[in-house]
Amino acid sequence: MNKINLGIVGASGLVGSKLSLVMEQLNLPIDQLRLFGKSTIGSVIKFAGRKLEVKKIDDANFKDLDYVIFSAGSEVASKFCKKAVSDGAFVIDMSSHFRYDENVPLIIPEINGDDLSNIDKPSIIANPNCSTAQLLMVLKPIHDMCKITSVDVATYQAVSGTGKAATQELYNQIYIKEGYEDQNIYPKQIAFNVIPQCDVFLENDFTKEEMKMIWETHKILDNNIEMNVTCTRVPVFNGHSEAVFIRTEKFLKKNDLVNILESFNGVTVVDDADNFEYPTPLEHANDTTDVYVGRIRSVKNTNGGIISLWIVADNVHGKGAALNAAQILERLIKLDMSNRK
Repeated sequence: MNKINLGIVGASGLVGSKLSLVMEQLNLPIDQLRLFGKSTIGSVIKFAGRKLEVKKIDDANFKDLDYVIFSAGSEVASKFCKKAVSDGAFVIDMSSHFRYDENVPLIIPEINGDDLSNIDKPSIIANPNCSTAQLLMVLKPIHDMCKITSVDVATYQAVSGTGKAATQELYNQIYIKEGYEDQNIYPKQIAFNVIPQCDVFLENDFTKEEMKMIWETHKILDNNIEMNVTCTRVPVFNGHSEAVFIRTEKFLKKNDLVNILESFNGVTVVDDADNFEYPTPLEHANDTTDVYVGRIRSVKNTNGGIISLWIVADNVHGKGAALNAAQILERLIKLDMSNRK
């Protein structure tokens, strides 16, 4: 692969700070790496033995960059992504700002990475929501084998999904003093609690996070799958969990289901009830890259089958964020996109 010039916007955030680590692990051929930010200007990040300083995003010139990854939220994405494209860079945006634009591909490389081959000029590519990404990594091989008709999901999402301030708020409420009541990030105390709300409520009484999972599943996997989602925030620092209930046109025995999941790249099965082996955020979401699935159950009914399972993934370092964005970049580099300017 040819050497590339890369920019990262939001390089000091929870996800942005993991991107450089993941890219080193993937051994991506990065020549020049430039970092941009708003509130962390002047801070230093290490990459491949180099110390790089975060520059002011407002003064950014992207013209000498091949690719830019945005990990800075929708407000920054709306202001700077199109500028980066006009400067000649291919953009990977990790916010939700462009995900539902029909002209912007929404990519999980293992599922619809081939769509990147259709890009013939600098463009915006969207990275999916963290909860959606880990869900679809498990749904995809099942759907290919026995066609999913409907999915019910309850998420148990870590505070790291909201950012650094949220992790600090949980830490303060647990450790600073008994009865700490600072609630700047969440509407209720998160420590020792479960909050049945992620993101804002919409007119249909679902939250935006719940609708993101529905919209993105339809866009990436299959628009015909019926979806019902409840998203909750739990007092876990890192690692999203999901309880998933799937209806399929055809019944699959558990052994066949396990074999299908184990053969899908990026999914690891942890399922041995006799030895209390199943995925948990504490054990399986500490700078991990795979999506872990367990508590697998399969029941036959008159309309096909019902599958129940439990999914855990690292929502910052792993498939839902840094890893997926880095894998999109890896695909673009292999396609030699920098020569399509």
